Amino acid sequence: MSSTRFRRLGFAAVLIAAASVVAAPTPAAAQDDHEVTFTRDVAPILQRSCQACHRTGSIAPMSLLTYEETRPWARSIREKVVTRTMPPWYIDKNIGVQDFKEDKSLSDTEIETIAQWVDNGAPRGNPADMPPPVEFQQMNEWHIGTPDWIVEIPEPFVVAAEAPDWWGNLESDSGLTEDRWVKAVETKPSAESFPVVHHAVTGVVNDETDADSFLGSFLNEYALGKNGDIFPDGHGRLIKAGSKIRFNMHYHSIGREIVDRTAVGLTFYPRGVEPQRQLISAHVGDNEDLDIPAGASNVRHDGYFRLKENAHLTGFQPHLHNLGKRQCLEAIFPDNTTEMLNCADWDFGWHIVYNYADDAGPLLPRGTTLHVISWHDNSEGNRWNDDPRNWAGFGQRSSDDMSFSWVSWYELNDEDFQAELEAREAAADNDN
Repeated sequence: MSSTRFRRLGFAAVLIAAASVVAAPTPAAAQDDHEVTFTRDVAPILQRSCQACHRTGSIAPMSLLTYEETRPWARSIREKVVTRTMPPWYIDKNIGVQDFKEDKSLSDTEIETIAQWVDNGAPRGNPADMPPPVEFQQMNEWHIGTPDWIVEIPEPFVVAAEAPDWWGNLESDSGLTEDRWVKAVETKPSAESFPVVHHAVTGVVNDETDADSFLGSFLNEYALGKNGDIFPDGHGRLIKAGSKIRFNMHYHSIGREIVDRTAVGLTFYPRGVEPQRQLISAHVGDNEDLDIPAGASNVRHDGYFRLKENAHLTGFQPHLHNLGKRQCLEAIFPDNTTEMLNCADWDFGWHIVYNYADDAGPLLPRGTTLHVISWHDNSEGNRWNDDPRNWAGFGQRSSDDMSFSWVSWYELNDEDFQAELEAREAAADNDN
């Protein structure tokens, strides 16, 4: 496959996405001049994209379930949605692939509806127009649904009220007596310990691990705002009988003692069902030679990772720390032509996996190099920056920084790669 053909597919996807934006219906108020109200127009938007976090007992600072709760925050809501600060979805909508699973971002129409509602005094509307309340999961529930198997760190871990950050590996027996294929996985702190777990990376430890084991052993990463991973149908990860689960933990004290029992939840394929392909997840484009001068606001670093086989990408998750600003993922094809796959702004409060729709994940031929481009902001304008007077470099602390992407993909032989490519081309032609 030539990179030109890939670029044509990518460009077609951008045109289709742009056309959908142009053809999107105008706000209800513009259609029939009715007054935009909370009950009829705004509440459904909040239910879809905001209330999972903005409710009592969840992670957001205020509840937006009712008109009475929402009205005092109207102008703040307008500012957050117009600037696309909220809901948290930081993919640049003008670059690369735009078709993702579980996309909670607002359309231009929805943003205009909220803005118009606020500008007109944020009226309640007819109570009869209010949609039924949504039933949400609690913070201690699993995003992937009830797992088939749960493995916890070996013992409760006590995080002192005041202590330096702690990093280390903890290992637990998986408890599996037979090989099982994993369909979904999620790593999660215990209910009261979310504030002290900076990150938790889980993986499988087998006796036969080798130099390339990171391509198959990684399970999942938890970080603030992280969701679980549900694999596409026919794809999974194998955990062998007698294996161990490794938890790479980073704890941070918050001024009161907290006891943690982080766990990983696993959902399996039925016994006897073997998925067609193994899904690979790895951090790519690592650059540990970071030089972020004091006060600098736009410092660039680059990293690279070469794909040894044809690949269908299924997910992209930037990874930076407090000083992160933006990250892009670019494909450099074997003929040295390039295609920008995606860019995303960075907010340390949200470690989001952008899972591509099954028919939209980039198709990349073997020999393609994934180019990770990161920008850091060490200025006073970065709200996460503890002290812009200090130089920063690579390190494990939140005040240090990193530069890589978590990327998921599955490998394809030449015949299957060509078949997926032709199916993608046919779909693009039909849409045009």
